[in-house]
Amino acid sequence: MTILYVTAAHIISMVCWFSGLFYVVRLFIYFVEAGKKSLVEKEILQKQFLIMQRRLWYGITWPAMIATVGFGLWLVTLSHVHKEGWFHFKLLFVLPLILYHFQCGRFRRQCAKGTIETSSFKLRLFNELATLFLVMIVFTVYLKSFFNGLWGIIGLVALALLLFFMAFLYGKMKRRNSKKDKMAKKNPIEPELNEKEIRDEPIKQIDAPSDSEHNK
Repeated sequence: MTILYVTAAHIISMVCWFSGLFYVVRLFIYFVEAGKKSLVEKEILQKQFLIMQRRLWYGITWPAMIATVGFGLWLVTLSHVHKEGWFHFKLLFVLPLILYHFQCGRFRRQCAKGTIETSSFKLRLFNELATLFLVMIVFTVYLKSFFNGLWGIIGLVALALLLFFMAFLYGKMKRRNSKKDKMAKKNPIEPELNEKEIRDEPIKQIDAPSDSEHNK
């Protein structure tokens, strides 16, 4: 019975951890993009994003990571899964995920100091790594035999290529829309006059000069 409670706590902690990772990287992206706005907007938005980053990081992401690792180690001691091959394959994603977590902390500190130089596009690609880790960890646990061999590696590569391709297309579309907005601001289209307004507009008549003025 204990193993069921520990498993449930491990899964709940993992969901909270990934939620924090997904959202905090989005906040990094918004922080970087806010730097391209006007001075007033930049100060207001970036200050708010820093507050949100700090609360999310220390209120959810860090505690959830500690709980996930703690319950995971407890679960390993109860189930003895460390002797199985699929568990070793799972560690190939869990260990990089922990490094991913610390890299997010590094980005947060850079945002707080105003020294972050990573572009929003690279951060979007970085955000897809968390999705890759999540999918591969869950599939490894529930499809144990499938991920014991070559098919697991092939699936990993295919999924990674798909995620990065989607992120590339999204970034390309975003840059294209940004260029259109800039062109629209540089060349505003003057509103066309309605035919009725032109027809109803009073015609200015030029008064003919009087005889006295003509004699002058």
